[in-house]
Amino acid sequence: MFGFIFGRLFGRRRRIKIHESSHLWRRSSRFSKVKLIRFLALSFFVAVIFGVIVFAGLFAWASRNLPAPDKVVRREGYATKIMDREGKTLYDVYNEQRRIPVDFTDMPSYLKQATVAIEDKNFYKHGGFDPFGWLRAAYSIIVRQQLAGGSTLTQQLVKNVLLTSQRTITRKAKEFILAIQIENKYSKDQILQMYLNEAPYGGTAWGVGAAAESYFGKEVKDLSLAESAILAGLPQRPSYYSPFSNNPKAYLDRTADVLRRMREDGYLSKEQYEESLKQLPQVKFKDQDSSFQAPHFVMYVKELLEARYGEKIVEQGGLRVTTPTIRRRSRPR
Repeated sequence: MFGFIFGRLFGRRRRIKIHESSHLWRRSSRFSKVKLIRFLALSFFVAVIFGVIVFAGLFAWASRNLPAPDKVVRREGYATKIMDREGKTLYDVYNEQRRIPVDFTDMPSYLKQATVAIEDKNFYKHGGFDPFGWLRAAYSIIVRQQLAGGSTLTQQLVKNVLLTSQRTITRKAKEFILAIQIENKYSKDQILQMYLNEAPYGGTAWGVGAAAESYFGKEVKDLSLAESAILAGLPQRPSYYSPFSNNPKAYLDRTADVLRRMREDGYLSKEQYEESLKQLPQVKFKDQDSSFQAPHFVMYVKELLEARYGEKIVEQGGLRVTTPTIRRRSRPR
């Protein structure tokens, strides 16, 4: 009986002590978790504040001496076209970069859609900068092992016209600022038109006007779906994807990617997609060895233009010169 009472008394105290110890440990554990959460929250808050300060400082520093966003609208630098009386091009006069301006209404819908699909699928949704574009670029490089850029079309336009291609933090900050300013100043269609008239397409061809003539010997408005897709894939790596490069079949894989993107984004039906893939290997390109017509007459016209307007205007002014029909004189009998 005494053993039973002894066990009840002392056993109960022992259980109480164990219970109290367990309770204290749980309280201590909860207290430690609260301290850890507070510490992490404070650290995150400090990091955010520090990041905002650094970003604001970089933004203010990069904003100095920025070119005006309205300079993105090119008013010179276009090739002068010498044509016969029927409008057929005889010769283009330019300095280093051949540009032929094209109106937005003369650009086929497939060319615009293909460019947006392969370069910037959210072009009509973002305000100049697309963080998801960087995620897609990282996914393409890591998972698909395919080179892809994260810059929007607006950022690429800024790089091509207002800035350089130098890869520095300062240049990227300026590019970001100017892209936002341009998005606030111009419509999406205007920005797309400027991009298509400024993008590099390989060699001396800058813009779709020069590219269409260089690769296919035709005007932009006459491009087919397959031809539009080929041009849309060139600006990322013009020297590699060009049909006239050392790897002439690289454009086939690139154009197939463009068509696939157009299909995924709803620009093409399944039938259009499959038919375009079949037509792709049969696309005919302009003969690169072909010389221009009436060379002596063309050079004579060029000299007359330079004497009247000056060399710079002739090479960069985008003149359109229609010449009369040349008739050979009959020999006297």
